[in-house]
Parts: sequence; C-alpha cells; structure tokens
Amino acid sequence: MSTHPGPVEQLLEFKEEILKAQEAIRVRKLQLRLIRLFTITSITGTLSIYVATASTWRSVDMRPYNTIAAPLSVASIAILLFLLDRESSRPDREKQAVQRLELDLELAEERRRLYASQVGLSLNQRQYAYKEDIAGGLQAYRRQSSHYRRVHNAFQAVIIIGSYATTAAASFADTPAPWKWITVGISFSVGTAAGFTGYYKYRERGYYLQKTADDIEHQENAFDLGIYPYDGDNEDDNLARLAREVEALRVEQKRREQELDQPHEGRQDSA
Repeated sequence: MSTHPGPVEQLLEFKEEILKAQEAIRVRKLQLRLIRLFTITSITGTLSIYVATASTWRSVDMRPYNTIAAPLSVASIAILLFLLDRESSRPDREKQAVQRLELDLELAEERRRLYASQVGLSLNQRQYAYKEDIAGGLQAYRRQSSHYRRVHNAFQAVIIIGSYATTAAASFADTPAPWKWITVGISFSVGTAAGFTGYYKYRERGYYLQKTADDIEHQENAFDLGIYPYDGDNEDDNLARLAREVEALRVEQKRREQELDQPHEGRQDSA
C-alpha cells in the first residue's frame, strides 16, 4: 500500500507551508518593529533629556521633569537591551530578514502552482483552488489597510496637536531657551509628519486596499449565496466568473499601487 500522499493531500501540505510562511513574516515584522520602536524611544528620550537640561542649565529647574522622563528613558533602554538579547539568542533561521521570508513565501506559492499544473488538475479544480485562496488575500489587504490607516492617523495627530502646540509655545517666545527649543522641535515634527503624509499617501493606500477587500468580499458572498451575477444554474460558469472578477480587482489594485508609488510629476505625466 503506497504511503505517498495524493494530489489533494499534497496541495494541502503546500497550503500549510504557505500559511506557516505568512505567520513567520508577521512574527518577524513584529519583532523588528518592537526593536525599532524602543531604539527610537531610547535615543530620542536620552537626547531630549540631555538637550533640555543642558540648554536650561542654571536658568530653569528641570528636576521635576527629569524625575519623570529619566525613569521612562531608562525603562525604554532596558526593554531595548532585553529585545536585543532575545534577538541574538534566536537561531539563525529565525533571524532572517523580512525580504528573505517574503521570498520564501513566493517560492512556496510558486511550488504550489507548479505542482497543481503538473498533476493535471482540471480547470474547474484550479478555479476552486483559486477561490480557496481568496480568504488569505482578503486578510492581507485588510491587514495592510489597517497598517496604513494607523500610520496616517498617527501623523495626523502629530500635525493637529503639533500645530496648536506650536502656536501655544510661540506665545512664550520672549522667555528663555526652553520654549524656543520646544517650538522648534514641535514645528520640525509637524513638518516631517506633513511631508511623509503627502509623499507616501498613507490615507489613499489604506482606502484603496480596504475598497479592494470589500469588493472582493462582495463578489465571494454573492457567489456563495447564488445572487446576481452568480445566480445562473451552471456552477462552472459562476466559478469562472468569480475568478475573472476577483482577478480583475486584484489587477486594478496593483495598478493603483503603482500609480501611488510614482512621484507626483510622474502621476501628472501619466494622467
């Protein structure tokens, strides 16, 4: 009796490999994001305390502020050292760059496609396999959309709060150095946030990703419920129409991403 898995079991094994690769990417991104966050927090906190104390030496008593800021900065440094220690103790296979993990994911998906083509699956079976992959694509679109919305909202908060804070700090411009440094720092933060928001267009990216995910979900739900445009009696025709519509939405999303990646002048020329 043969112990070799059949085509369906083999495809499921490829699917499991793809899901594990996706999970590895999510975990690795989180690990690196935490390291970057606490690196920036530690450096920024330490420099802020030093600059504020040095610039106000013998003119403003910074001890009330430093008693709060210093422990927070020390805690950030301690957490950073803990994360770096964990990072150095991980096996090499767990310390791969995100780009390498994404390449492994692409290779796993390509192996799955090649195997499906070699075992001679019918067009109908390939379309059903395509339908089963829709859920993973929806999750990816929504995850990216949530990420861009969070980034956009964070920058908008900096712009809104910073604009009011700059106005308030500017009213103390005739006082000693602390308020001047605060005004300069807030103005720089507002300008940086506005520049990143305008250049990378996080809001537009999040909107288009969410719209594409909603449109694909609408098509999938219509197919499952057998409503227009999938209310025909021929199941194969409905499945082919679903694959065609979903692929068209994905192609449109890629086109939008390419347009957003172009410089502003490039978008004007292509318009």
